Amino acid sequence: MKHTLLLLSLLGLMTPALAADAPAALAGGDPEAGQAKSAACAACHGADGNSINPAWPKIAGQHSPYLIYALALYKDGTRQNALMNGQAMGLSEQDMQDLAAYYASQAPQAGVANPDLVAIAEPIWRGGKAEQGVPACSACHGPAGVGNAAALYPRVAGQHAQYSATALREYRDGKRGGTVQASMMSQVAQGLSDEEIEALASYMSGLHE
Repeated sequence: MKHTLLLLSLLGLMTPALAADAPAALAGGDPEAGQAKSAACAACHGADGNSINPAWPKIAGQHSPYLIYALALYKDGTRQNALMNGQAMGLSEQDMQDLAAYYASQAPQAGVANPDLVAIAEPIWRGGKAEQGVPACSACHGPAGVGNAAALYPRVAGQHAQYSATALREYRDGKRGGTVQASMMSQVAQGLSDEEIEALASYMSGLHE
């Protein structure tokens, strides 16, 4: 019960805390202008945001507010990545809005989950692990993994399993931090084993609307 109450408190506080942590401008942007500015992004994320390399995230169909938020974090150094920090450094607020509008308008390509791992992942996705303080993943990311734009919960459906697994391990190991969101994800990932992380990453890859 103690774990459950703590998790409900965290989930209740998450949305306003993230909103306060986000950049001021989270709307607007011109998809056509974003496409014209996306050449450097395409090298890793693909022309339409569906990256080929499983180590780099798919950003097609990702919520525009979340993409703007992530770019702002890379630009100010709150979120560390050798490639992205350099790429975001020269972006203006308008650039971020335009790029986000373009990639949000693209159709995400779904992956395929490993059927042998579904039995491990699905109970955690739907119901969490109460004794370990792990809430249901679907509580924030939605049953189909499409996230919540207003709360800055990203779309995870169809994401490369390799990328998602790496991200979850980094949260668990304290290698991703600096924001309310990262802090919560770090707490969540503490209760996940390597096997569960691999299973959840595979499961998310196979989710689609």
